[in-house]
Amino acid sequence: MSESIIGHPKNLPFTDEDALQYTLILTEGKLLLTERSLMTILNAQLANMTDSVPCDAVGRRIICDGEKGTVLFVGNVPPTADIVLLNLSENLLSSWDRVADITRQLTKLKALELRGNRLSIPANPSSLTHAFANLKELALNKTGVNWSEVLECAPMWPALEELYLSDNSITDLQKPVHVLQSLTLLDLSNNPLSGGEQLKTIGYLPRLNKLLLTNTGLSSIHFDDVGPGCKTAMFPSLEFLAVDNNNISQWSFVNELEKLQSLQKLSCLNNPLMSAERNAETAQQLIIAKIGKLQVLNKSEILPDERRGAELDYRKIFGREWLEAGGNQDPEKNRPSEAFTAQHPRYQILIEKYGAPEDGELKEQQPFALKNQLLTITFKCPDRDEKKPIEKKLPDSMTIQKVKGLLYRLLKVPGSELKLTYTSSKMEGKEIEIDNDLKPLQFYSIEDGDSVLVRWS
Repeated sequence: MSESIIGHPKNLPFTDEDALQYTLILTEGKLLLTERSLMTILNAQLANMTDSVPCDAVGRRIICDGEKGTVLFVGNVPPTADIVLLNLSENLLSSWDRVADITRQLTKLKALELRGNRLSIPANPSSLTHAFANLKELALNKTGVNWSEVLECAPMWPALEELYLSDNSITDLQKPVHVLQSLTLLDLSNNPLSGGEQLKTIGYLPRLNKLLLTNTGLSSIHFDDVGPGCKTAMFPSLEFLAVDNNNISQWSFVNELEKLQSLQKLSCLNNPLMSAERNAETAQQLIIAKIGKLQVLNKSEILPDERRGAELDYRKIFGREWLEAGGNQDPEKNRPSEAFTAQHPRYQILIEKYGAPEDGELKEQQPFALKNQLLTITFKCPDRDEKKPIEKKLPDSMTIQKVKGLLYRLLKVPGSELKLTYTSSKMEGKEIEIDNDLKPLQFYSIEDGDSVLVRWS
């Protein structure tokens, strides 16, 4: 251990990170209180320091194993210390009992950071409730904990409102029973969840307001308690959802989000739906039109004029499809198919709001209002070594059905047997499924230079 008092604060100016926040450096029965934000508690490493702390230590700067701070207090921990934030990250703490020995002395503690500690579960978690009675925020990032262990420990945190669990290799979720009912924020980012179905198990947390699912491998979600155009009973208080850096490529995902009662803010950056630059703005407008209560998308406020424009464009773009599916400008004859309603659950609402599209509005419309252009696409057969890559220039308005017809002529394999996906240099490591034969290439945000992978059994 290296330890030295190095002078007054003016000799080591504060950074923004240092200012205003309080945390502890504990010794055996003693502590040094510094203002450094999120400073590590060094525990046993400072056990021998109490005898050497000079009487004029208060107000002076200290370095211990590279940590720097200004000493504000030396002495026993007062039982009513006004400590609200405590960071015990990367501390080699091994048990919740040891954490409780520290936190029970801090009666006003509201936020606790335990990142990087591998903590054994206590034999009786409820017996430690008093040590975390007022805790509102808890960070267990990179602790190796799984969801079942979280639920087992949850009785310790009766007042918990924010729980951070990123980077823990969590794959499966179970329903919280009589625990975590006060949660308003849950962060599951950077955990490889096994699928969107897992989310249903936490769908009835009554106060959950923010859900962070960034980089969880999410590609689909389905609220099967209600049909298209209805509101689900799940996630009744959820206003903010983050699903950035996932594998979301189908508009059915967005349609399901429209079922949420309270959703107002959505972040879905770096998904196949949003990643292609020339389609990013159009994709954003489609999301706005599909989710009626959305107020903020990808950190940008949705202004009334933008919503009106997005909804009017949506009504026109899919007007021809609506007519072909049984829609009619005469309300008594308007009976669009179930398939159309499933793909466009808000379309009827938009007709009621703005009126049915007139024939003149539909004549010049093209999907996504984009001009046709030729794309250079390389077709690859990854499971057939004998098949060499084939490069073709195709219009971006070409439907997948016609693409399969072309492939039939090239590969002599019926289109019904072909399974297509595509990869892009902008999304390395991701393979996006192409599953609707009636949609054009531009619908899937396929760009010049992309590769389409062709498989068949």
